Amino acid sequence: MKVDLKQKFKVVLVFILLTTINVFAQQKPAFSYTVSFPDTKSKSYHVELNTSGWNQNSVQFKMPRWMPGYYQIMDYGKNVYNISAIDNEKNALSLKQIDDSTWEISGVKNQSFKIMYDVKTTRKFVAMSFVDENHGYLIGGNSFLYVDGFINEPVRVKVLKKTTWSKIATGLELVKGTSNEFIASDFDILYDSPILIGDLEELQSFKVYGVEHHFIGYKMGDFDKKEFIKNLQSVVKSAADIIGDIPFKKYTFIAIGPGRGGIEHLNNTTVSFDGSQLKTKAGMNKMMNFLAHEYFHHYNVKRIRPIEVGPFDYAKGSKTNLLWISEGLSVYYEYLMVKRAGLSSDKMLFQNFENNINTFENNPGRKLQSLTQASYETWKDGPMGNFRKGETISYYEKGPIVGLLLDFAIRNATENKKSLDDVMRFLYREYYKKKQRGFSDAEFQQACETIAGASLKAFFEYIYTTKELDYKTYLSFGGLKLEFKTNEIDKKKEFTLSKIENPTGLQQKILKSWLGE
Repeated sequence: MKVDLKQKFKVVLVFILLTTINVFAQQKPAFSYTVSFPDTKSKSYHVELNTSGWNQNSVQFKMPRWMPGYYQIMDYGKNVYNISAIDNEKNALSLKQIDDSTWEISGVKNQSFKIMYDVKTTRKFVAMSFVDENHGYLIGGNSFLYVDGFINEPVRVKVLKKTTWSKIATGLELVKGTSNEFIASDFDILYDSPILIGDLEELQSFKVYGVEHHFIGYKMGDFDKKEFIKNLQSVVKSAADIIGDIPFKKYTFIAIGPGRGGIEHLNNTTVSFDGSQLKTKAGMNKMMNFLAHEYFHHYNVKRIRPIEVGPFDYAKGSKTNLLWISEGLSVYYEYLMVKRAGLSSDKMLFQNFENNINTFENNPGRKLQSLTQASYETWKDGPMGNFRKGETISYYEKGPIVGLLLDFAIRNATENKKSLDDVMRFLYREYYKKKQRGFSDAEFQQACETIAGASLKAFFEYIYTTKELDYKTYLSFGGLKLEFKTNEIDKKKEFTLSKIENPTGLQQKILKSWLGE
């Protein structure tokens, strides 16, 4: 019988390929977490991880040391206790703690096994998990172990809530046919989706650009909820109008109760919220600024992002020079969004910038630290530059000021045909949509110059150096001026922003456009 060697070779090759694919498929690790609350009096919760598919004998499991959106080392692993591991026969596996965030488990090759641990919570804060008898707020990075090299694997999470806790709020996708099981395409999504559980109240949902937006929270307080939602819808629309696109199917504002701070996510935000603060016009304005800031972040930092901010380094932190864009320009746009939504006056808008200018100009740190340095060094300086007072600045303060001056520079160079809005849209389309990555320092400047149609090299010295801001020149482009007087008591300068007299046609045009008139 004649043997077709060529055909035989093909058959063998196909067999090898199928076998290899099958082996890899079998060896792909699986992650399934269950969270429960057996002892809420101790302000703790219990986590179990069922995992399998490991082709090595020892695996190191890690807890993140920080969470994206809050640029400080949190060392979440220090809150883990009672950790153990067992195999399918309930035999204890060898477990060794390597450091505060890492545990090595041995004897797991080709085994299904379970890791069990408790997480202690200590304080109510938007960047930390917190549990008491009435509710639970879970940060993914504070709760779920990961393994280096397997961040991109899918994850399942089941939440066994107490019977007295009525609802679960999260940005995670619900498993069809369940009310308490969720899936994430990878660990980045898992860590991007906090979970709030308790007797939660949900307000009337609304649509913008056809996309559902929800507001749900714990202990929200007494306030005019119809007016609040109407205002919030206007703010969300003003954000969407800037970019011209909403890149998700549903968005959820998750109010975690009274406190401080908010953290942005791809399709949700967790915010400290106290409805009793909304009974005055100033209180409503402050809250709308806050929510506008967190909502705009789903564009600016989650999608329009510095190149260093993703993939994330959960062990060391993802450091960048560009938080002045991610945070500072988000402050700038929160003011504009609320104004464009018709919820603040010219006076309130000016006062927002005056507050930033007064804080920045009376801080001696402005002569010692640039915006890019403040961005990169926030990990040791503190989120507001408050760990070394007098030696540092905050990108939350100088960032919106530079945003204002940069916007006016672009408007003036283009005779108001273009603005900073066009830069944000360009970055969204070019880097998020087209290139599917972040941008570098040089690429951001290039984007601004492309839109302006002119060099902005001199302007960017205000960003890379401690050069004094030229308020007179840049504010005049928009028909504004800055004046100050010295407080005789503390000798601090008190700045006020106002419209100039007898503006030119272009100045009038820029100011009206900027004010949304």
